[in-house]
Amino acid sequence: MSLPKISVVTGSAVHVPGDDIDTDRIIPARFMKCLTFDGLGEYLFHDTRFNEDGSPKKHNLNDPRFAGAGILVTGSNFGCGSSREHAPQSLYRAGFRAIIAGNFAEIFFGNSINLGMPCVSVESGDRAKIVAEIEKNPKTEVTVSLEDLSVRFGQTEVSCRIRSGARESLVSGRWDPLDELLSRNPEVESLSSSLHYK
Repeated sequence: MSLPKISVVTGSAVHVPGDDIDTDRIIPARFMKCLTFDGLGEYLFHDTRFNEDGSPKKHNLNDPRFAGAGILVTGSNFGCGSSREHAPQSLYRAGFRAIIAGNFAEIFFGNSINLGMPCVSVESGDRAKIVAEIEKNPKTEVTVSLEDLSVRFGQTEVSCRIRSGARESLVSGRWDPLDELLSRNPEVESLSSSLHYK
C-alpha cells in the first residue's frame, strides 16, 4: 500500500494553552477500554472540556468558532506522561492533522509521526503570534510546511523545527513502520520459497 507523502498541512487552527499537557489529560485512561481507536476523538480532553454531568465547560475545543480545526497549537512538553498510543490517536480521530508546540515528549512524538501527523516545534514568541491571529480570525488558514520548515498564517511566516528523520519519513511517504514492513512481503515470500526445509 502506498502512503501519501506529507509535506504540507493546511487548515484552521485552535489553541489549547498550557505546558506539560500529559497523555492522561489528552485522553483519560477510563476511555481506553475500546477495541479499536475509532471513537476516541469524542473523548479528546474530556475532563477539561466537560463537567461530571456532561455539560460543557468553557474550552476552545467547545467553541463553535474553532469547529473543524485541523491544527492544534499548544505549549511545551506536549504529550508527556504515560506512553499511551491512544493520545495521538484521539487527536487524529478528532480531525487534527498537525500539532504546533514548543516541544514534544519523545514517545508521543514518535506515535504521532507513525500516524502521519507532523509535530513541529515553534518558539514561544512565534506561537503567540499564531494564537493572536487565530483568536482574531478563527478561520485563518494556517499552513505547516515541512518543505521549508515554516508555518504561514495570514500575512506572517515563522520558522519551525522537526527531527530530520521524522521529516524525511513524512515527505517520502514512509511514515508508517507497519506499512513499510508489509510492503516487503513479496521479498519475504520469495526468500521463504527458496529455502529448503528438512
